[in-house]
Amino acid sequence: MTNGDKAGTNGRPRGEWHPWLAILFAAMVLLFVNATSGIMEGAGDHWTEPILWEVTSAIIIVALAPLVGRAMQRWPFREGNLPGFLIIHFGLTIPFAMVHIGFIFVTREIAYQAYGARYGFFDDGVAITLLYEWRKDVLVYAAIAATYWTFNYIAERNRAATSPPADDRIRLQDGGASLYLAPDDISHVEAAGNYVEFHAGEQSHLVRGTLASWEERLVAHGFVRVHRSRLVNRSKIIALTPTRSGDFAIALLDGRTVAGSRRYRAGLSES
Repeated sequence: MTNGDKAGTNGRPRGEWHPWLAILFAAMVLLFVNATSGIMEGAGDHWTEPILWEVTSAIIIVALAPLVGRAMQRWPFREGNLPGFLIIHFGLTIPFAMVHIGFIFVTREIAYQAYGARYGFFDDGVAITLLYEWRKDVLVYAAIAATYWTFNYIAERNRAATSPPADDRIRLQDGGASLYLAPDDISHVEAAGNYVEFHAGEQSHLVRGTLASWEERLVAHGFVRVHRSRLVNRSKIIALTPTRSGDFAIALLDGRTVAGSRRYRAGLSES
């Protein structure tokens, strides 16, 4: 966990709050601009109405923002999945809008009744009102989703820049001593009784173990079995030469030649 991801007072990574705080700030700015514009333009029957409208809308949008962020985590945008990504999040704008509309209707209706006034939210018809509000909420949802995507993208870039490179060296344990070899330094590995011998350039290293157990670990590094007692690094092979017995000789980059068994020839050819 990086410094920017340490848990906050509620146990959640602090980084999760950054996009939400940006959305909160943007909502406060829009609230001020829209409310003051409404007052200046004489919207509503009283100057408090534009403030009520903007406050109730901002409250629920800010409250819903973390859910949009979780949806972006659950169904993120990845290369090649743009159609599915758009379909899923476009569909999620419907419940987002329904919650938003339901909240502002209830809270504003209560506020108007408290002052003995009539709100009339659906005076133009339920369908028209829902369509009108949903149309705006699609844009709001998109803006919130874009904010979370942007912060996540920046965080991933920062993590990639600060993360240490992966250490893919092979650790050889010889008693109490440990030796680390890069896979590309090893040409081949051979069984030697109860030991396994690693050949790296002019040096060789004996470690206790079985060739079968080391094969499981070395396959991912490009090693292939060529004999019941031998593994070879594919990147070190320069030539395969058949022998009279039906087996084959393997010429390696370091000038050595090791024997391969016809039993393992098919596996060596797969690359």
